[in-house]
Formats: sequence, C-alpha cells, structure tokens
Amino acid sequence: MAKLQTGTETLMQAPEGQNLAPAINEAAANGGHRYPFQLMKEQQHALEHVQADFRWGPYGICVFRFHLAAFPPGKIDRFHKHTEEYEFHFVPRGSGMVILEDTPCHVGEGMMYVTAPGVMHYQEADDKDGMDELCLRIRIVRIDDGEPAESWGAASEWREAEACVRQLGLIPRRPSHDRFKAMECFLAAYRAWYENQPGLLTVIRQCIIQILLRTTRAYFPEPEHMQLPSRDINRYRCRIAEQFIKDNYQEPLTLEAVAEVIHISPRQLQRIMKSQIGSTFSDYIESIRLDHVCRELAESRNTIDQVAVRNGFSSANYLHRVFKKKLGITPQQYRSRSCPGS
Repeated sequence: MAKLQTGTETLMQAPEGQNLAPAINEAAANGGHRYPFQLMKEQQHALEHVQADFRWGPYGICVFRFHLAAFPPGKIDRFHKHTEEYEFHFVPRGSGMVILEDTPCHVGEGMMYVTAPGVMHYQEADDKDGMDELCLRIRIVRIDDGEPAESWGAASEWREAEACVRQLGLIPRRPSHDRFKAMECFLAAYRAWYENQPGLLTVIRQCIIQILLRTTRAYFPEPEHMQLPSRDINRYRCRIAEQFIKDNYQEPLTLEAVAEVIHISPRQLQRIMKSQIGSTFSDYIESIRLDHVCRELAESRNTIDQVAVRNGFSSANYLHRVFKKKLGITPQQYRSRSCPGS
C-alpha cells in the first residue's frame, strides 16, 4: 500500500477502486492533519443501530443517540428538551453558540456541555466554520433499590455508578473543556463496530461508561471520597498458598518454597495458615495429599508404593505412618473397606 504526502500529514493510499479524494481534501482543509473523526462520517448513525442498552450497578442505561453530526454554517437546532434523557454534546471541530435555559454560551473545538432531563437548550453553528457534534443521549433508569451483592466486585461497581449518576445531576448549565478526552470514546466505540471487534457490545458499553465518568470528572475534578474495596491481605495470601498447594501437591513442596511464591517469610506463612484455616503447613499439605490417596486407593489397582509416589509421599512406609496417624487405619485396610473383595 503506497503513501501519499499531503502537507505535513502522510496518508495511506486507499485500496484499488476506492476514492481517496475525500480524505485528501479533508486533510488539506485541516492544514494537512487528518480529522480524527473522519471515519465516523462514513456511517454517522451506525452505533444507533446496535442494541447497546445495559446495566451499570443499580441502573439501566438506555441508549437513544450515539453519533457524529455535522452542522453547516449558521445551522440552528431550535429550543427543545428531553423529558427523561441526558444528552452529552461534544464539539470535535468548528464552533458555535448554545443557550442552556436562558444562558448563552460560546462552544468551540474541544468543548462539551450536558443537558439534563427537562433542560431547554438551543444550538447554533458558527456562520463561517459550521460545527461538528458528537452526541450521546441516554436514559438512566434506577432498576434496583436493594442492597448490592458483595461478590465479584458488584458492590464496588454499584457505588461507582451511584457516585457518577449523582454528579451528573449536579453538572452546571455551562460548557466545559473535554479535559479527559471523553470524545475519544466515541471513536473507540465506532472503530469496534467498524472493525467488528470481538466483544463489540462490551466495548461500546465500556465506552459509554467512560464518557459518563470523564464528563463528570471534567466538571468535578475532585472525585467523591469513596472507600475503596480492600482485601483481607492475610486471607488473600492464605488463598494463594492453598491454591498453589492444591495445584502442586504431587511435588516435593516445602514451607520455604511456597512462602517464596507469595513473597513472604516462611514464619509469616505458617502464622497466616494457622490463623486462617487452623492448620499448620505440614498438616494442610498432608490432608490434600491424603484426599487424593484415598480416591486413588478406592478407584485404582495401583500398588501402595505407586500411590504414595504419585501423590507426593516419599515412600510407602511414610504414607503408611501418616495414613495410620490421620485416619486410624492403614492404606490397605482403607482399600479393602472401600472395595470389598479386592
């Protein structure tokens, strides 16, 4: 694929049969720089054909508009309101004027404004430049007033969604600069659709959430103080140790080796396991190995020597001692009781 030089910008030549003139003209009109949102002009309303409604914490997010619109010079969008929806307006190019209720404000490239439900607004593109607008219109519906589930991070997502929606209701009726690049999320969502990326709906939904979060952050740079979810670090370390032992019980594991995996001292690991599961390291690893030994004794015809070595015991004699101490019978007696006639 050849390259074409246009001003200061290098463009990839279009595939054979595709008209490159619009892209070249677009770059020339922008001082040699390709307009970042040019791709969205191919099918400006494509994202609105995707059923992208989703749940975020206790809210249902219904998506009505999600597009790039071009307002020619002097174009007027007369006073109107949306009874139940929030509308997010971003200006990636050009300039104009908006009136929010009774307050006129200038908007230009890199700016944005939000209209809450019921807010009358008017928009007029500049007489010379015109104005492009990225627009997201959504309805936010409270669908759950219960207590958030604590599993799998649901409670944390719930609290973050509530904080964001609360701030949306407090956004002042004035434009702001898109300081945290919410506009980029429109292009990311469009590219996901354009390229038919895996997880398309997930990408679109994440982009919408990012637009909400980045917008509120632009108006409220100091986030609401929230207690971040924190782990019980000892329980967390114990779970890692338990899982590592379960995954590697057939190997000659030592307290020192497992402690090194968790990046703590052997003494710390011993203390943590005793406090969390009431067992020493040696007792725990023996219990895991004995569980597998008992299963193999009942289900296979392997010799006691084979069973011992396969399950992490150094010898049949050592298995015999541990088995008798823990279960009160020998491995052979256990097999006989589990498989009468064997």
